[in-house]
Amino acid sequence: MATITLPARITMAEARATLAQLKPQLQAADNPVIDASGLAELDTAALALLLECQRQAHARGKQLQVVAAPPKLGQLATLYGVSGLLGL
Repeated sequence: MATITLPARITMAEARATLAQLKPQLQAADNPVIDASGLAELDTAALALLLECQRQAHARGKQLQVVAAPPKLGQLATLYGVSGLLGL
């Protein structure tokens, strides 16, 4: 199990660069686990990033797990109807 730690901020301004940084870690991980505990500032771009990480993991036949999600991330995921997709 490889744990990938999210940065403190993921908004529209950082999402593309953050995904580029995470991509090698996602590709190297057999069972990727994303630790969202440090995520303090976020918007819907964080959801899009996590959904893309999940898509990449599934394309390789792997299951992505998101752990320690802050309440705001869970609230946004519920609002947009993707909490079940992300396991939040």
